[in-house]
Amino acid sequence: MDYRNLGRSGLKVSTVGLGCNNFGWTIGLEDSRAVIDAAIGAGITFFDTANVYGDGGGSETILGEVLGDRRKDIVLATKAGLKMPDGSKGGSRANILRAFDESLRRLKTDYVDFYQLHWSDPDTPIDETLRALDDLIRAGKVRYIGCCNLAAWEVVEADYIARELGTNRFIGAQAELSLLKRGNEAALIPALQAYGIGFLPYFPLASGLLTGKYKRDAIPEGSRFAKLEGMAGRYLTDENWDKTEKLAAFCAAQGRTLVELAFSWLLTRPTVASVMAGATKPAQIEANVAATGWVLGDADLIEIDKITGAA
Repeated sequence: MDYRNLGRSGLKVSTVGLGCNNFGWTIGLEDSRAVIDAAIGAGITFFDTANVYGDGGGSETILGEVLGDRRKDIVLATKAGLKMPDGSKGGSRANILRAFDESLRRLKTDYVDFYQLHWSDPDTPIDETLRALDDLIRAGKVRYIGCCNLAAWEVVEADYIARELGTNRFIGAQAELSLLKRGNEAALIPALQAYGIGFLPYFPLASGLLTGKYKRDAIPEGSRFAKLEGMAGRYLTDENWDKTEKLAAFCAAQGRTLVELAFSWLLTRPTVASVMAGATKPAQIEANVAATGWVLGDADLIEIDKITGAA
């Protein structure tokens, strides 16, 4: 496992992170325990959850139950801002502080390494959110702060206002990026580069399409795409099938897999610190960690751009 600094900070994270959204949702306590044990054993140190995961707290509760003394050995990240079962949401001072205390209780810890605004809140000025997050850092309860799903201009605005206020600034930003969803390369990545903010791409396997286990017009029963119609409609397009089949052929010609390509390509993108990937089985952890070893050359990257339409 390799480790990289998250943005301009001194915080080091594993280049493969564990997205904990499945805990308390698609898998229960014991299956989650097996995944967590496998991740720690493989050298993954970056664990990313959120207060909404697991039907409003289930994921954090499982992490608090399973980690125990190992909590000190990982970078524990969580988020607030999306709507919880009780209706609370947003980046207001009241919600951030309340949500954070509830997360601490579920996680059974007295601090969080990396606390993130989960989504933009149009009803709350970003300076209010930044002041609340800064107070958590000054109180010793949070080490670093970041954001998720913000547009490039919102990230820039937040950085400018933090400088003006003299508060702590975001050191990392999460957003979707994969070989099939490259939109954030146009504006977000250049903004993160300019301001020294680390990038944490999620959905690296395009919600499973880049695992290689799916075939056009042959979606297995019980799979994520079979269960989630909206997700299937977003990813299973003719254009994406064409790209996936060409990428698979590219990999096969070099004795590699689509999973290896997906992870290794993301780690060539500017400012990427850790690739966020969920897992429901220990074997998926092993595959994700092993997938980062392909060193892509310039000719490889040019060919990938041609296939994905980015050339």
